[in-house]
Amino acid sequence: MWYMNERVFAMLMLMAIIAVVVVVILLALYSLYVQLIQKKNKVKEAMGGIDVQLNKRYDLIPNILTIANKFMEHERGLMEDITKLRTQAAAIRSDANTIGQKMNLDNQIVSKMGQLMVNVENYPQLKSDQTMIQAMQTYSEVEEHIAAARRFYNSAVNDLNNAVEIFPSSMVAAMIGIRPYPFYEASEAARQRVNAADFFKK
Repeated sequence: MWYMNERVFAMLMLMAIIAVVVVVILLALYSLYVQLIQKKNKVKEAMGGIDVQLNKRYDLIPNILTIANKFMEHERGLMEDITKLRTQAAAIRSDANTIGQKMNLDNQIVSKMGQLMVNVENYPQLKSDQTMIQAMQTYSEVEEHIAAARRFYNSAVNDLNNAVEIFPSSMVAAMIGIRPYPFYEASEAARQRVNAADFFKK
């Protein structure tokens, strides 16, 4: 009888240990799941922040082009390209599937706007127009805000991608379908762009 009780007790202890181990594993997996979702949501929040700043740029571009259109008769093709790119980019809401396309369009806009700013040098009347000066100062401020929003996005993406790629959270990420997000990288033209406000200080 004593032997049976000892055996039952050992089995109960073993079952209790197994149950505790299972609970610990489940809690660990749930914790990893929660962390991954939080990191993914942080990336979404960062993408939303970029969209807000890009929309400010998209709202400002038509004003700049309207002012420039009065003076820059020989830059019609460039201004049409900017308008077309702005329309395409503004129609895209950033998410995991479209962020690459959005980045590409954004880099093209930055490049074309850089060309426009260089060409402003050839139009002294435009360069001295007070409305244009104010619009370009605002544009420069918006560009700074976009750069800050990109830094926040890249930081959030770095945290998420580390979690997605490093074991054991990589296992949970694979199970729930979370993939690495791309970093927001400036094109070569965007890296070399000149601050628009500089054109109106001379």
